[in-house]
Amino acid sequence: MEINYGDTAFILIASALVFLMTPALAFFYGGMVGRKNVLNTLLSSFFICGLASVLWVAIGYSLAFGSDHAGIIGGFDHLFFNGLTGNPGTYSDSIPDTLFATFQMMFAIITPALITGSLVGRMRFSALFIFIAAWSLIVYYPLAHMVWGDGGLFVRLGSVDFAGGNVVHISSGVSGLVACMMLGRRRGHGMLSYKPHNIPFVVLGAALLWFGWFGFNAGSALGANSLAVHAFITTNTSAAMGLLSWLLIEKILHGKPTMLGAATGAVVGLVAITPGAGFVPIWASFIIGALVSPICYFFMSVVKTKFGYDDSLDAFGCHGIGGVWGGIATGIFAKTSINDVAQWNGLIYGDVKLFFAQIISIIATIVIAAIGTFIIISVMKLFIKIRVTEAEEANGLDISEHSESAYPSFTGLD
Repeated sequence: MEINYGDTAFILIASALVFLMTPALAFFYGGMVGRKNVLNTLLSSFFICGLASVLWVAIGYSLAFGSDHAGIIGGFDHLFFNGLTGNPGTYSDSIPDTLFATFQMMFAIITPALITGSLVGRMRFSALFIFIAAWSLIVYYPLAHMVWGDGGLFVRLGSVDFAGGNVVHISSGVSGLVACMMLGRRRGHGMLSYKPHNIPFVVLGAALLWFGWFGFNAGSALGANSLAVHAFITTNTSAAMGLLSWLLIEKILHGKPTMLGAATGAVVGLVAITPGAGFVPIWASFIIGALVSPICYFFMSVVKTKFGYDDSLDAFGCHGIGGVWGGIATGIFAKTSINDVAQWNGLIYGDVKLFFAQIISIIATIVIAAIGTFIIISVMKLFIKIRVTEAEEANGLDISEHSESAYPSFTGLD
């Protein structure tokens, strides 16, 4: 195995694109909150660029992709990237193993950042910092090993996840739901109307997420090859269909399409195609993107209202539900002729094995994420106060947690 410089250049660029997605997410989330919480929301994503990077190099890569232990977790053989030679390794035929580790680091950064959308406006920043560190260690690294690691449990099961349906979206969405329920609802939830303060921020974030997602999905081919091109076009098609489908729903139900809806639809379309981008035919990406919007819309508008949980920015509704649909759709439409990592064809071609493997892996991911999050927050509550006071919440977390104001000249009410 020799290093291919074209592949290496491509994955370097893809890694940079995936890194961009976390600041993009900060803007996507930041625009949706009130003025008094925008800096706290931005920082809640941005600080993870630092924390997750350090954790990944120190221990995360080793636990996720080190020597297998019972299919659940890696070992300590690659602490601080020890043993990575810069040559192709177990997970890459044509790029340096250090580059593979770097590419995967970007996933470890954005995944916990997704959870913060469920928690904005009420969690102490110090508590969030501890939670993200613990969640990375207890939930993300084991899941990454199970799904992508050599000898991982889900790999043995035969389920497939091209770029992180289970690892990234379902895990973060479910964790966000459990965490927001344990944290409690925001002040005035159900009585006050929480409106986005800056929709252009949301659009900027969504556009940069869409842009970065090409690195996320196409880069997961780990080379500048036909599979990367295939993942690129399925990614864009699903996002486009998600956008159009959401606008149609709003037009039918409310008479007017919205910019916020367009941005949300594009993002859920991206979420849904992630597990199957390199497995499903291009025509299937039309269906996957078209159906994810009504599915997510139903959960965000009907289910959320019925059960009364305060998933602030719908991390569960977008990423959890979108990821579940994407994983199921992969089990329906995947073809071994597109990517022979899939051992079987999807349900639509008459084989049930992959479909059932997908269902089992999705259920297992939900259980792991839910239990891991419950344990982390339960233990944290024994030692620290994880929620701000009612007065601090009323004043806004920008001032109470950071003594900063995004709009110091603004004197109105949020």
